[in-house]
Amino acid sequence: MTLTATALGRMTVMKQAALVLGGTVVLALASQVAVPFYPVPMTMTTFAVLSIGFAYGARLGALTVLAWLLEGALGAPVFANAMNGAAFFGPTAGFLIGFIGMAFLAGLASERGLAAMAGIGLLASALLYIPGLAWPMGVAGMMGVSVWGADLAFPALFDAFAAKFLLGDAVKAVLAALLVSGGFVALRRNA
Repeated sequence: MTLTATALGRMTVMKQAALVLGGTVVLALASQVAVPFYPVPMTMTTFAVLSIGFAYGARLGALTVLAWLLEGALGAPVFANAMNGAAFFGPTAGFLIGFIGMAFLAGLASERGLAAMAGIGLLASALLYIPGLAWPMGVAGMMGVSVWGADLAFPALFDAFAAKFLLGDAVKAVLAALLVSGGFVALRRNA
C-alpha cells in the first residue's frame, strides 16, 4: 500500500484526481527552485518526481508527471524558470520526458522500505540521464554543430548536461526516500 493510500484510505477517482492536481502543483513549484547552470538548470524537480513516485505508486506517479507535462505543453509556466511547452524544444526536453519513467520506477519501490526506495531512487536518477543526454546528442547530430554550448563529443555533453548534477541527484534521491519512508513511520505510529 502506498503512502497516499495509507493516509487517505480507499483511493477513489476523486482522491486520485486531487492527488494528481496537487502533485502537478508540487512539481511546478519545485521546478522554480532553480540554480542557473548552463545549459540546463539544477532544480528540485527530481526530488519532487521521486517523492511523488514513492508516495503515489508507479501508475499514479507517472500519470501525475504526465499531467504536469501536459500542463506545460498547453502553455502553463510549470517548468524551470517559468517555462512552458517551449521547453520541449530546449536542452531540458529529454529530462522532461524521462521524468515519466523516473516516477514510474520510484513508484515500483513505494512499498518496499527505505533501502529499496533509496536504491531505486539512485537508479532512476542515473537512468534519467539516458533521455536527458540523448536529446542534445540527437539534436547536435541532426544539426552537425555544437548545441546549447556543448560540443558533439559525448564527454563534452556529459560534462555540460550531467557531471555537475550527479551528487545533487544522489542526495535528492536519498532525501526523497527518507521523506516518504518517514511518512510511513509517522502514519503507522499514529495509527
